[in-house]
Amino acid sequence: MIRTFKIALAVFIALFCLTYAAQNLMNLPSAHGFVGLMTSMADHAAYPDHIGPPITSPGIVWAFVFIIIAAELLGGLFAAKGALDMWKARGADADTFNNSKTYAMAACGVAVLLWFGVFGAIGGAYFQMWQVAAAEGPLAHASAFSIQHGLFFLIFALKDS
Repeated sequence: MIRTFKIALAVFIALFCLTYAAQNLMNLPSAHGFVGLMTSMADHAAYPDHIGPPITSPGIVWAFVFIIIAAELLGGLFAAKGALDMWKARGADADTFNNSKTYAMAACGVAVLLWFGVFGAIGGAYFQMWQVAAAEGPLAHASAFSIQHGLFFLIFALKDS
């Protein structure tokens, strides 16, 4: 039963990441506008000075957008591969099943790097997203997503017997 739970969890992680990627692709101009607003460091009243320059180059902003979408796609594809690998190994011995969780764990790592690293450390700390009203929801959700995926990583890391 625990193996089935972990397989289902990997499926939902895949759906989660791939749905975010699809939503961003369906709303590409809006995604670019949002990322551009965040990297411009505009409307920073609480902390108006910055340790580094804002980024306003459309090409660099597009690169950030595609990094975000690529990470969402990669996390989703890794989770799907992990779910498939675990499904194939569901009736195998413990070592085989434990080894089948590698891609599911990698998906969680990619998700944490995206939602904590890119959104939290780079967006929140460097670009000071927290100062912009439009970013309050995305930054809070990115924090929750990184915690969730970190927890999922730990669940997958638990050895199955």
